[in-house]
Amino acid sequence: MTAPEKPAPQAPRPDQRLAKRVAEMVPCSRREAEQYIAGGWVRVDGQVVEEPQFRVLNQQVVLDKNASLMAPTSVTLLLHKPPGYDAADDAGDAAPAPARAAQPPRRSARQLLTAEHHAGTDAADIPLLKRHFAGLTAPLPLETGAGGLLVFTQDWRVARKLIEDAGVIEHELIVEIEGEIAPDTLLRLNQGLSSDGHPLPRVKVSINSTAEGKSKLRFAVKGSHPGLIAYLCERVGLKILSMKRIRIGRVLLSTLPIGQWRYLQAHERF
Repeated sequence: MTAPEKPAPQAPRPDQRLAKRVAEMVPCSRREAEQYIAGGWVRVDGQVVEEPQFRVLNQQVVLDKNASLMAPTSVTLLLHKPPGYDAADDAGDAAPAPARAAQPPRRSARQLLTAEHHAGTDAADIPLLKRHFAGLTAPLPLETGAGGLLVFTQDWRVARKLIEDAGVIEHELIVEIEGEIAPDTLLRLNQGLSSDGHPLPRVKVSINSTAEGKSKLRFAVKGSHPGLIAYLCERVGLKILSMKRIRIGRVLLSTLPIGQWRYLQAHERF
């Protein structure tokens, strides 16, 4: 009985992993090379590559002169959510299968967090990296039908502040209603309403503008209370046409285009 022939050894690949090339260039350990790459410090033919397993052959590989092995900084993204996009983390799985089959697919606001939707007016000096879209949480909910400022963060310090200080952080919203608001109705909203004998969170309401059978009201409320403003308006007979959150604490939506996002700048605080 003849022994089976051994397969011919494969010829070595002419290319190599990017991590290996960087380790030889610096020089440094393979682990350190992977940290440089994951941190966005390595360019291949002028383009940032964040995957250590990326294969290179004759391309130009450059390590940024400011490269650091420190842990990458966590980022916070501010999105101008359009109405109709779900802010929930599990937007695609919120309804059971039979219900999802009978309803139009829900659009998640997360799908707008891409390089294509990055605002060209972003003033933050932060290079856009793929890892900035991973591990994001949305601590402050916003109704699907509402638009405006929505926060996504990787930073546990930002998330903790938004959750632990939720009761004292003020939210400002512009609510467009049908017709004009009567002075006594405006007074009722500002004096506070109750439900089943329990006082509802207090809001500050003022008239922002009135034109063509519509009015815009400015609501300020401390704490994130999804559904609260809609409930208050219903209680006093106001029909809401649209709602937009324009401020969370000291962070403004400002001129951020709808459907686009920007980085929270280093000096900004909620």
